[in-house]
Amino acid sequence: MTRRVALGLGANLGDARGTVTAAIVALSDDPALVNPRASSLYRTSPVGGVDQPDFVNAVVVADTEIGPDELLAMAMALEQRYGRVREVHWGPRTLDVDVLALGELESADPRIVLPHPRAHQRAFVLVPWSEVDPDAALGAWGTVAKRLEDLPAVERDDVRLLDQESL
Repeated sequence: MTRRVALGLGANLGDARGTVTAAIVALSDDPALVNPRASSLYRTSPVGGVDQPDFVNAVVVADTEIGPDELLAMAMALEQRYGRVREVHWGPRTLDVDVLALGELESADPRIVLPHPRAHQRAFVLVPWSEVDPDAALGAWGTVAKRLEDLPAVERDDVRLLDQESL
């Protein structure tokens, strides 16, 4: 069964912009992801965790026939390719790849909760996701566009389109 997957990408260590761009290319080249579309890159302040640099964020959506476990393995392999080390929860990272949603599949499996349990609260996810798939369903929370509209303006305004300047 073909479903639409949404993957959230973020990085704030090293060449964050270059890493997120390379990850988008890698995902776009993966034969398991059909008709991939990537959002623009956005600069965002970190949410929670320790003091750390701003993030570069993006979302990639694609059609796929693979399931949640395979998508999670794909995401973790991509993180490892770019040197992800999990030391501090919500800490700085070379690359973070989250499976945000897989069609309308809902899962409470602790390894991969779908839709992502905090995606509906995070402007740094909703702004880029809305750019490429505003009508995507977030379970009981409604569509991506609706959730983004419901967020406070101060949170939406903190997600800034990354211009040609480097971080």
